[in-house]
Amino acid sequence: MKFGVVVFPGSNCDEDMVYVLRDIMKQETVKLWHKNTDLEGCTHIVLPGGFSYGDYLRSGAIAKFSPIMQSVIEHANKGGFVLGVCNGFQILCEAGLLPGALLHNDSRKFICKNVYIKSENTNSKITSKVPQGKALKIPIAHGEGKYFADAETLKKLNSNNQILFRYCDEKGALSDAANPNGATEHIAGVCNEGKNVFGMMPHPERASDKELANIDGALLFESIIAN
Repeated sequence: MKFGVVVFPGSNCDEDMVYVLRDIMKQETVKLWHKNTDLEGCTHIVLPGGFSYGDYLRSGAIAKFSPIMQSVIEHANKGGFVLGVCNGFQILCEAGLLPGALLHNDSRKFICKNVYIKSENTNSKITSKVPQGKALKIPIAHGEGKYFADAETLKKLNSNNQILFRYCDEKGALSDAANPNGATEHIAGVCNEGKNVFGMMPHPERASDKELANIDGALLFESIIAN
């Protein structure tokens, strides 16, 4: 198992992700520059958060054309593991590796705070260690995090068990008040039909170190390593 964290111009959560994977989870981890096409033998590719290309046009719209993305797409199409967090999620949607899109928050403001999410699918490679129904406290930091998909896509996501997380309150209940960005059906994360490409807006790498007094996010990384 070898992790590759892709770095785009404007990425700002790459070091956080590398720190958690390498120093806390003790996994072999390298950084992959976006202009390269060699995945350096990595079995697990992670697209971190940030503001790739300054979020010009719309978040992730330019990053999908970076040279390394063709290799990431090929890796995903062969069944390889890919995870996108925040801006990484936006890039995966723009690249067509995940369904739906991320729109501007209903508030039209950037939101940075702790929120709660609960797993809707405990059989995936990133949720297998998450207790059923447990509300995880995970930070968000985004301006375009409102997940949207049309009715047909939402039907498929629900029937195929592709919805990974929904925003909830600390007791696990869904409500408009607990939905920070107005996401459709409270969706905070999804996967593809092949269950090998994953995307989520909250930042699990920001909730994986005991020094931060919150290690809820570590459950996701423990799930990945176990699978």
